[in-house]
Amino acid sequence: MAVLAAASTTSTVPPESTQQAIGYPSLFLLVLIGALVPVVPTGALVSSAAVVAFHQTAPFSLALVFVTASLAAFLGDVALYRLGRRGMRSRNGSRWLEAIRSRAPDARLASARERLAEHGVAVLVLSRLVPAGRIPVMLACLMAEWPLRRFARGNLPACLAWAATYQVIGILGGSLFKEPWEGIVVAVALTVVISAMPSVVRRFR
Repeated sequence: MAVLAAASTTSTVPPESTQQAIGYPSLFLLVLIGALVPVVPTGALVSSAAVVAFHQTAPFSLALVFVTASLAAFLGDVALYRLGRRGMRSRNGSRWLEAIRSRAPDARLASARERLAEHGVAVLVLSRLVPAGRIPVMLACLMAEWPLRRFARGNLPACLAWAATYQVIGILGGSLFKEPWEGIVVAVALTVVISAMPSVVRRFR
């Protein structure tokens, strides 16, 4: 019976090599899409991937999650910024530029432009750590006519800090429980709370 149970468990739970072969490309693709179309909860994805990696025995699993997430976020941001610049130069704009503008309310955009003028690249780095802060700052950079190279230099540490932050959340969630799914639930809950905090603060104000 024990042999049958072990065989059943082995057949239902994919080995780590299979999980990694599917997981890392999926994480990269989803974070990339989330950077281009800001509707995918990329922070929760990174935290969940970190929980799974924390419970794996393969070396460098957490490092691979960090590299995959930060690289995908960086490439997605750069691609979106490039599309936005093309829209800024076009007489009729573009649907990508319109999408960026629709997600940057006037009040947040005005605040982002002021902070960007005062602090420069530092604001770009912090924008990825603040929920709903990335798009207004990106639009402020577009309106300030930052070249792609300057934006990319500032966005690289922003993506590294973002990936590290949400990975730490995942590691904390994974370290509290023996089962990965329990850590994933906690990590996702934490990311939801963090994402909701700015809206709650604005309502109280």
